[in-house]
Amino acid sequence: MEKKKSGLFKNTLILVIITLVAVAALAVVNQITREPIEQAEINQKAEAYKVVYADATEFGEVDGLDKMIEKSTKLFDKNGLAGCAVTDALEVKSSNGDTEGYIIASTSPNGYGGEIQVAIGIKDDKLTGFTVISNSETAGLGSKCADPDFQNQFKGKPAQTLSYTKSGATADTEIDAISGATITTNAVTEAVNAGIAFYQANFGGADSAQAQ
Repeated sequence: MEKKKSGLFKNTLILVIITLVAVAALAVVNQITREPIEQAEINQKAEAYKVVYADATEFGEVDGLDKMIEKSTKLFDKNGLAGCAVTDALEVKSSNGDTEGYIIASTSPNGYGGEIQVAIGIKDDKLTGFTVISNSETAGLGSKCADPDFQNQFKGKPAQTLSYTKSGATADTEIDAISGATITTNAVTEAVNAGIAFYQANFGGADSAQAQ
């Protein structure tokens, strides 16, 4: 009986040791692979944003992004953008690893068909591009917010509060509204302005003092 107990204890001990070794090995593998996986996820996400920052080649996560997003609710309320939100932000890196710009995704809940999500690129306090990521606007009217002719007019605009006009944009901070889709145009402009306000407040944009 004692011999049987001794054998059982020995087998249990061996099993425990094998389990501990396996767990330790798995932890090492996870540590080794985590960083490449995280970088791959960043790059995959960035591919979708390259349309707004064509020169971008390397991207990085924004440190403290969750806290920035949490604080932005009050920022948007203060700037007449209640209900808007930033959903994502990436740093754009130069060849030497310095941050040269940002890509920011933001939303407005006030589209004719509901939420509109957009992304903007910003470098040197100017928009490098703009795209509508998702919308449920009326076909042939509000859906034109995704047309290149509408989206291209944002490129080169200053990273300041933008407005829209129905009578032809003349100021540097104006865009032309979509004909017959004022609600959509307003929601798109809100989402863009939310991204700009977020940039100003967190990344030292030209109007950062006013955005705080």
